[in-house]
Amino acid sequence: MSRSVRPVLLAGLAAITVLAAAPLIAQTKPAAKQAQTHPPAKAAPVPAAKLGLGREALPEEIKAWDIAVRPDGKGLPPGKGTVKQGDEIFQAQCASCHGEFGQGNNRWPVLAGGMGSLKSDRPEKTIGSFWPDLSTVFDYVRRAMPYGNAQSLSPDELYAVTAYLLYLNDIVKDEDFELSDKNFTSVKLPNAAAFYDDDRETTEKAFWGKEPCMSNCKPEVKITGRAAVLDVTPDSKSAPKVD
Repeated sequence: MSRSVRPVLLAGLAAITVLAAAPLIAQTKPAAKQAQTHPPAKAAPVPAAKLGLGREALPEEIKAWDIAVRPDGKGLPPGKGTVKQGDEIFQAQCASCHGEFGQGNNRWPVLAGGMGSLKSDRPEKTIGSFWPDLSTVFDYVRRAMPYGNAQSLSPDELYAVTAYLLYLNDIVKDEDFELSDKNFTSVKLPNAAAFYDDDRETTEKAFWGKEPCMSNCKPEVKITGRAAVLDVTPDSKSAPKVD
């Protein structure tokens, strides 16, 4: 074979090889592009196996815990009770801690009195002087009282005790007054109007500066009040040595 024919033959074989491989390249390119634009879906996570502990709560069990009472009366159970009935229950199950007239024995909470004391040095935050809603009284007594025997009072007894607490705070005057789920929301506590929604976003907005003052913020600092002087802090810079 002459030297001039050999290069031509080799070039022809190379061209045939390229043409034979072209369909394969053409077939593989779309698949590669599709793999880039549509990645394979991830396998769904396998749910964790249950531990096999406990069980779902029964409807009656949920109902036993779902006893919240709202200020609008939602959650109140049907029932009624008078001041006189509440007096008897209170003396038997509550007075040992709270006192016969709600004055509080020893260090147990005071429930009555304290009217007009909230701005004094020793405010009395009782039902009549401080609490905003009667539902708070009913709900707390229902959940936590009598102490050591919580949730033992029937709905009628709860209404009666709440009525007696209203009587102790001079909110109702008649010993025959009967409190029930029907007239509950009509009773308003004296300090209800003093409670309002948190308004700091508007009333304190002026104090929320982006650049807080870090020096010379006040022309003068004055001490306006002191705790009880116990003479336990030495005036000198160095404290006496302790052996």
